[in-house]
Parts: sequence; structure tokens; C-alpha cells
Amino acid sequence: MPARKDMPSTLRRSPRKAQDTYAKAHDSAVDSYGEGERAHRTAFAAVKHSFEKVGDHWEAKGRKGPSDKKAAGGRGSSGKTAGGVDANASKEHLMDLARKLDIRGRSRMNKAALVEAIRKANNGSTRKARGT
Repeated sequence: MPARKDMPSTLRRSPRKAQDTYAKAHDSAVDSYGEGERAHRTAFAAVKHSFEKVGDHWEAKGRKGPSDKKAAGGRGSSGKTAGGVDANASKEHLMDLARKLDIRGRSRMNKAALVEAIRKANNGSTRKARGT
């Protein structure tokens, strides 16, 4: 599969099912739209329906569905993306992730602040794993 050789490092560190989801969606999108950014975005959208970014990799979500307002609205939506964080998850789930990622001040954060803090922590973990 062509998608496997260009798979982002966060997915290479993720479960096989997440990799398969990305590869199948990417290859299908290439057939429909051609190779390029749109195919990669389509593949990530498929991953985000079943997985959420935790640190430097993707883990299965407790429920399938859009992870943020951007994903729920589709192409051209004015909603913001949460960068792989399941912003539609419960505050309790987000608190558990924040605890796992050792985010300071999490007990005083509202849901939106937790999503943003987790997104930033995930990006930092990814940069560290890539050595950049």
C-alpha cells in the first residue's frame, strides 16, 4: 500500500488498527482525489473518528464519532480542530488524559482549557519523539 511508506510517525507508533484505518482511507482518497494534501486530510479524518491522539501516538476512543467541531461540520466547516484530541469526550475522560500526560493545573481547568492543554502536550510529545 502506498500510504504505508508515507505514514506519519505518530501513526507508526500507534496500534495496527489505526495504521490500517489510515492506509485504507488514504488509498481510497488517492483513487478519488489524487495524491496530495486532500488525501492525507481525508485519511486523518477517518483515524480521528475511531482514535484520539495521546502524547506521541493514537489510541482507540471509547466511542466512534467526530472528535471536534471541525470534524462534525465537515469540509468547509468554520469550527476549530482540536488536533486529534477528542473534544467531544467527557470532562472526566479529558481529566484522565491530562493526568496521564502530567499536565499541571488540570484540576482548575474547564473542558476547553483541558482540550487545549492536552493538544499542546501531545504536540510537545510528538516533537520530542521526532527529535525536533
